[in-house]
Amino acid sequence: MERGDFKKLLAGRRSIRRFTEEAVPVELVEHVLNAACQAPSAHNRQPWRFAALSSDSAKQDLAEQLGAALRVARLGDGDDVNDVEADVSQSYQRITSAPVVVVVCLTMEAMDVYPDEARSKAEYVMAVQSVAMAGQNLLLAAHAEGLATCWMCAPLFSPEAVHRALELPQTWEPQGLILLGYAAEQGRKKERIPLEAVSLWR
Repeated sequence: MERGDFKKLLAGRRSIRRFTEEAVPVELVEHVLNAACQAPSAHNRQPWRFAALSSDSAKQDLAEQLGAALRVARLGDGDDVNDVEADVSQSYQRITSAPVVVVVCLTMEAMDVYPDEARSKAEYVMAVQSVAMAGQNLLLAAHAEGLATCWMCAPLFSPEAVHRALELPQTWEPQGLILLGYAAEQGRKKERIPLEAVSLWR
């Protein structure tokens, strides 16, 4: 890939929340998952795990469980009932209308174990960083193949709901979910903070 091509790939990716009904071939889903697995990771332990959902029942179960958790949390905050139900409905629609939903998870099974809190915390953050890099690989690989994606953080707020819906192994910690399909909208270009405002040179 030429330098200019990669720059165009990065700049052209958008977060897409509406998809066509066209199915995504299994081989293409496997391709982007394999790309995710090429990410660097701490100690090369590769702590990422993926649950790929394409059946309506699996997506509906996940959307319902996450929606129920969202409703409880927002009503507990004292939010307006109508606003809460609109939020729950929107979340349900986004998850169930995506042809494929990839739940991105983390496992600490192969990571190093330390007796002290400081190093244990650092090890966990290293695993989180590794999984995030795998997620970015997936997003870029999907974009390169003409697919649209959107990362949703909902599982971080209610991991138990994800476990209930999908019966994941107990060692899998849900980190986020990626909606995957063919775009039914262009998506919006978001402004980026100038480099000079986010970088230091010494």
